[in-house]
Amino acid sequence: MTDTKALRETIESSGMKYKHIAASVGLTPYGLQKKIDNDSEFKGSEIAKLCQLLGLSIYDKERIFFSH
Repeated sequence: MTDTKALRETIESSGMKYKHIAASVGLTPYGLQKKIDNDSEFKGSEIAKLCQLLGLSIYDKERIFFSH
């Protein structure tokens, strides 16, 4: 389950727009929002792209995408 609050804070601090992030990951802005809200799950490839785009460390990746 994605830590919605932590991911939103990370996106906000990056200064990037949701539309840009969604396009970079291969999603629509609506699709990205559904995944952030845990209405659907991120695929491994989407997580990898997000981590690269947002400059997430391995620790942050685990904390945001794989914590319960």
